[in-house]
Amino acid sequence: MPSTEPVRVTIFNQTYSLVASEEPGRIEHLAERVDDLMSSIAVRAGNIDATRAAVLACLHLADELESLERRLASLKDNVDHKARRFTLLLDEALTEDPVAIPEPRSPIPQ
Repeated sequence: MPSTEPVRVTIFNQTYSLVASEEPGRIEHLAERVDDLMSSIAVRAGNIDATRAAVLACLHLADELESLERRLASLKDNVDHKARRFTLLLDEALTEDPVAIPEPRSPIPQ
């Protein structure tokens, strides 16, 4: 059962106490990823303030999300296309004239 107790995390040198329906380990992992992202942005941008680092991190994550959504949509389209193709092939196979299948021979001569 998911925890409803507070989870303490540190992001960009700020401590947050969160109550979430997720497992505490998952929340801690996500906070660590955000902290790493904000820290790497601050290093590359020349030690910017926390608000700017957070906004840039959000933009980065939004871009990543949009990219993944496009990829998922493309994969779904590909699956739909193949499913339609297989359906057509199956329909063709089921509507073809049946091939004459010879009667099995009796092993005992009559």
